[in-house]
Amino acid sequence: VDYFNGARLVVETPKDPIYSSNGANVTLPCHYHYEPDMEAKRKIRIKWSKLRDDYTKEQDVLVAIGKTYMAFGDFRGRAHLLQAGQRPASLLVSDVRLQDDGKYRCEVIDGLEDESDVVELRLRGIVFPYQPPHGQYRLNFHEAERVCQDQGAILATFHQLFQAWSEGLDWCNAGWLADGTVQYPIRLPRKPCGGLHLAPGIRSYGPRHRHLHRFDAFCFSSALRGEIFYLGRPAGMTLEEAKQSCQDAGAEIARVGHLYSAWKFQGLDRCDAGWLADGSVRYPITKPRANCGPAEPGVRTFGFPSEGRFGVFCYKER
Repeated sequence: VDYFNGARLVVETPKDPIYSSNGANVTLPCHYHYEPDMEAKRKIRIKWSKLRDDYTKEQDVLVAIGKTYMAFGDFRGRAHLLQAGQRPASLLVSDVRLQDDGKYRCEVIDGLEDESDVVELRLRGIVFPYQPPHGQYRLNFHEAERVCQDQGAILATFHQLFQAWSEGLDWCNAGWLADGTVQYPIRLPRKPCGGLHLAPGIRSYGPRHRHLHRFDAFCFSSALRGEIFYLGRPAGMTLEEAKQSCQDAGAEIARVGHLYSAWKFQGLDRCDAGWLADGSVRYPITKPRANCGPAEPGVRTFGFPSEGRFGVFCYKER
């Protein structure tokens, strides 16, 4: 094969995913070289793009020529070319966000030579099913996106749901995922959940109409940037009193995603039920014990009580 410049351009990225968490800084490694080795005779162009899971669409992240580079969209001010070594091509992303999870293409362009490779960024997080106050199967796709955002989360991807299933998530209600499909994870096959004859796994309804069809949502949240604490009164509080109590403490009433994240990543364990921002009442248990619900760890829920007085979980950003 005759290569441009008489050498083959090779681009390499890690084959294993790179793991990070919400609010952290992460480097996506990318290296290039020539076979046989040689020095580039012109300025190399580096382009980073974020891919959809099916590779059908790309989002521009950063373009660089020499030491000059420009980031785009949500990555502006957060994406930088790591200026280390003689052939810098690695991408540094600061203040990682939930939406950053996914596959990235590192493309190196030298004249007519154009080679690329893909690296995957995965956020450590937790998937939780969500139903709104008005009941089961009430959300179209766009409403599901909004309710997850309202809870400090985003719609989960398939690989995030699969990871949650592998860690023990078993949920019989179908929910939207970020790609517009509707699925649900089953660990223990049973008649109402696809039947006894099916093996454990992710049950799929496939792509659904994003406006007309209605289901629940699977939301994804990562590590917290702040802390959660509980406030209580002997007589309890109404929802409005709970919100005010958090404000008086220099915080805000916690969202559902905050509580799940604190339960998973900070080991929050509280047997007292408390209000959350969506009007639900929940409590997190990491060490199951008598009078604190089932024998498994989890976030317990009392639903959306229209009356009643409870404590409150507050969230304060660092």
